Amino acid sequence: GIGRVEPFRPEKGGRLLTFSFPPALKDFLVSKGSIAVDGISLTVVRPRGARFDAAIIPHTDAHTTLGTARVGDAVNIEADPLAKHVAGLLAAWRKK
Repeated sequence: GIGRVEPFRPEKGGRLLTFSFPPALKDFLVSKGSIAVDGISLTVVRPRGARFDAAIIPHTDAHTTLGTARVGDAVNIEADPLAKHVAGLLAAWRKK
């Protein structure tokens, strides 16, 4: 889905970016789970409501598009493939 860069803040050793995301992805976001933002694999630090935080280390900041991300920018968000696979298995199991 398409999300947006929300206000973020510097953190020791990098930045803590916040992203909004579409409601359809809510069940796939868990603390310490994986998420891809603009194709960049990140770890969800804290999901809350329709937003989540992800810590960005200096290397990621310097070598990806996230280094130039600005508040309000649109980003492509993809849920963890393993989470989507588990959801599909559960849906099939519930139909039985």
